[in-house]
Amino acid sequence: NANYIRVKLRDSYDIAYDGLCMHECIFSLKRQQKDHGVKAIDVAKRLMDFGIHPPTMYFPLIVSEALMIEPTETESLQTLNRFIQVMEQIAQEIVECPETVRNAPTATPVRKLDEATAARTPCLCWVPQPNMASQD
Repeated sequence: NANYIRVKLRDSYDIAYDGLCMHECIFSLKRQQKDHGVKAIDVAKRLMDFGIHPPTMYFPLIVSEALMIEPTETESLQTLNRFIQVMEQIAQEIVECPETVRNAPTATPVRKLDEATAARTPCLCWVPQPNMASQD
């Protein structure tokens, strides 16, 4: 499945390691970042607008602006083709309307988070909030 995706998306995204892969394919969005200001994390968040769980982000110190696509062997051809179609649509959006991708996600309950603040001050436990509706 990873090889199928790698071959189908090779015209839309740069392949970090082109050649037969075992279970994952890695794309680099370095060119999209340079040409259109769109980062790999923007593409991952745009996938959420289509109801697709974002892939693994970054491949630290090895591949700049990496997206690691790791489909399971049980994914149907229909699911793989839908993912490919969405990735191709995002590639087109990057060129024609990059702000759409940079501003993603837009269809989720929580919009884009401040990544730096979230990393520096993580909230690691749930704190119940008072129910505003039950106040007299």
